Amino acid sequence: MEVRIQGIHFDVSEKLTQFVNKKADKLMRRFPTIDYIDVVLRVVKPETAMNKETRVKVIVPHDGEQVATKTADTFEEGIDLCLEAIERQLEKIKDKK
Repeated sequence: MEVRIQGIHFDVSEKLTQFVNKKADKLMRRFPTIDYIDVVLRVVKPETAMNKETRVKVIVPHDGEQVATKTADTFEEGIDLCLEAIERQLEKIKDKK
């Protein structure tokens, strides 16, 4: 599994990278068919609250890609919300098989 983390309008810290990798590993253990996870972190308006936009795209062979986009106060919260949404999407795919 490959995890790509991209920060737009800021540099991604080592702590945030470790957080994303930890969450991605947890998701990978639950859904071993995941091939690729793409995380895009963006600061929308630096001077306002709820200005961190997180987009997570998960690619599963033969099942396509699942995408979730959330806006939150912190990137960690946004990542958690996105991965919860991705888990629900993957559960639906798993249940259909």
